[in-house]
Amino acid sequence: MGDVMIHRWDDVDYDRLAGMIDAIGFDLDTTLAKSKTPMTADMAAAFAELTHHIPCAVVSGGKYHLFTNQILAMIGDMADRDNLHLMPTSGTRYYAWDGSEWRCQYAHDLSPEDRDAAIESLTRHAKEQGLWLPDDRIWGDRLEDRGSQITFSALGQLAPVDAKEAWDPDRAKKNRLAAAVAADLPQLTVRSGGSTSVDVVAKGIDKAYAMRQLSSILDVPVSRIAFIGDRMDPDGNDYPAAVAGAYAIRVSCPDDTLEAIRRLIAALSVND
Repeated sequence: MGDVMIHRWDDVDYDRLAGMIDAIGFDLDTTLAKSKTPMTADMAAAFAELTHHIPCAVVSGGKYHLFTNQILAMIGDMADRDNLHLMPTSGTRYYAWDGSEWRCQYAHDLSPEDRDAAIESLTRHAKEQGLWLPDDRIWGDRLEDRGSQITFSALGQLAPVDAKEAWDPDRAKKNRLAAAVAADLPQLTVRSGGSTSVDVVAKGIDKAYAMRQLSSILDVPVSRIAFIGDRMDPDGNDYPAAVAGAYAIRVSCPDDTLEAIRRLIAALSVND
């Protein structure tokens, strides 16, 4: 594999890109929407329109419930559901429209032993590193068992966006915790997740895995899939999509993504 290429969203030639890709994937939080909040109406309209031009996938560490709140509730009947592919918990689960409902097509859950080990390690190291905050300083659960993924959220699952963004801007706290837990769990994959979270999944499960799964589902090469995300730095959870060979596009916020989608729609419309 050659050098990994990351393209800034505003440096992309969208007319050229439209002829290069057969599908496009998106991260969710800080890409399509602010963390754990619904898409804006403008984003929902643009994203739904994009599904009428090209297959679209959403790959996120979040659980399926967040997809329903952040995406599906906002796009309603506007999207081409047959062209929308939902891959929560980093692609360990896959939901597709069966004509009447969103149905889980596969799920790769952790064993009870691995889930227990992940919870124990995350709890112990978070306390050792001073990241286990008092109950009155967090919002919601710190630890969540998503079946196929265990997630530690330092400020709780329901923390407001501004608090999340201020907590670890250089990601040093999350990266240190992830490294300590990874040393305990060599049989699993541990990574720095969202703005305050660390995720534990089965070995080899990341957004590279998700891109390969999407490639198989759609029967298109990974090289003909684009992926848009905000964490395209080498320690970020979107970077593996680029490593897998997807055309990687970096954004910094949903406003960037919205403009990228609009430019891509304009380019694809010429080719339709």
